[in-house]
Amino acid sequence: MSRALGTADASSLSTHRIRAAVRWALPSASIVVVLVAAWQIYVSVSGIRPQVLPSPSRIVTQGWAHRDAIAENAAATVQVTVVGFAVSLVVAWILAVAVDFSPWLRRAVVPLFVVSQTLPIIAIAPLLIIWFGFGLLPKILVIALATFFPMAIGLIEGFASTDRDARSLLASMGASRWQQFRYVRLPSAMPRFFTSLRIGVTYAVVGAIFAEYAGASAGLGIYMSQQKNSFRTDLVLAAVLVTAVISVALFLLTYAVERVVAPWAQERTSS
Repeated sequence: MSRALGTADASSLSTHRIRAAVRWALPSASIVVVLVAAWQIYVSVSGIRPQVLPSPSRIVTQGWAHRDAIAENAAATVQVTVVGFAVSLVVAWILAVAVDFSPWLRRAVVPLFVVSQTLPIIAIAPLLIIWFGFGLLPKILVIALATFFPMAIGLIEGFASTDRDARSLLASMGASRWQQFRYVRLPSAMPRFFTSLRIGVTYAVVGAIFAEYAGASAGLGIYMSQQKNSFRTDLVLAAVLVTAVISVALFLLTYAVERVVAPWAQERTSS
């Protein structure tokens, strides 16, 4: 009997989550449908050349016809994005934890984090290619410059937002600085961290595209550049669509990771 009730509760919870997801996505999806329909109608009525503005249907059909080339270049972009973002994530964690343990380091490093965001990526990327060649390193550096700041600042501010009473309680019980960090400061930082992680992961794809534009042998950025030079606007937009899909997929993946790593963070955000 209890097993049946548990199964029913799980099924009801799953149905509730699906309905909540549909309600969340419906407004945006409706706007997209209306805009795409208006785009299709305008192209059909105006007779504008596809080299200038292809219709959505042409973008989809031509993208599917060239799916092998697009998929090959998309795989290269995803590989660079994942490696670069992983490096940026590790460095952000190391520096954020170090800054949390050292007030002097906070005063010395955080202003440099801010300054790093004033560097124009579109201008820095070609220089990195000149300095480090056409390998993986310059692309990783571009992605790190694009993604490091939001994650590092999110962690630093998350650690600093820990409840003072909870810290005082642990200190009165004889907890070390590391134990306070592990049991209070780290869990309390997770909601802000995953918010900044979602911002950073979308920047990562953009950073990879910029790096490929500056110099690469494969990737969606170089594919867009080649098709633009061939006046294949439909294939350029098809690659843009694939880029958007990759960004959205990585964005949604952060919610799955958050559910596994820090489920309390989602509960705090939803409340």
